Amino acid sequence: MKKSLNIKKYVAEFIGTFMLVFCGTGAIIINQQTHGLITHVGIAITFGLVVMGVIYAFGNLSGAHINPAVSIAFAVNGCFSKKLIIPYISSQLAGAFAASLVLKFLFPADEMLGATVPSGSSLQSFTMEFLLTFFLMIVIMRVAKGNKEQGMFAGLAIGAVVALEAMFAGPISGASMNPARSLAPAVISGHYEHIWVYVIATISGALVAVPVVSFMKTGVVEKEEEIPRIKRAM
Repeated sequence: MKKSLNIKKYVAEFIGTFMLVFCGTGAIIINQQTHGLITHVGIAITFGLVVMGVIYAFGNLSGAHINPAVSIAFAVNGCFSKKLIIPYISSQLAGAFAASLVLKFLFPADEMLGATVPSGSSLQSFTMEFLLTFFLMIVIMRVAKGNKEQGMFAGLAIGAVVALEAMFAGPISGASMNPARSLAPAVISGHYEHIWVYVIATISGALVAVPVVSFMKTGVVEKEEEIPRIKRAM
């Protein structure tokens, strides 16, 4: 029974990451094909909407991580089994690569396939991706229940942050925030010169968010416990 449930989780991560890469990088490709019809804002909104949709579809099943950096951070935080890290990441990468292969089939003339490439220096994009993923992971951990991104507003909050960060940072670093999202189009298109930026920076940013969120949770609990005592004393 447990094995069957785990397989369903892996399938959910595969489909969810496929949707993310297919819709997100697909929007970038189609925007180029149509000479800017979708626009940069439209691309950012597409990424936010697909993340929101995946969370509502699979959040209560697999947690809708759809991001190796998120799975690793949850495992380090202790709310996600370390035994599931490799199957989760494998499913996420498989979904991302499958999506990029389909896009390559649909748009064989496209050179980049929506790959993330720094517009400036590697250090600039590394710093940007580190901070973007740090911010995103803080929001995820604050609205998630355990290692599952679920609840009425979780999808909306996380999707909004993805759209926001893609909106302002996309022109600089590509606003990846996700190793799988960057790896797949880079490898399939053959443009993986800067892929280390999008693997190391995103994972590092997610990991740094873990102790920060843990610290904030501890402080909030203590404050909440003080409030009733003050009221009773009055």
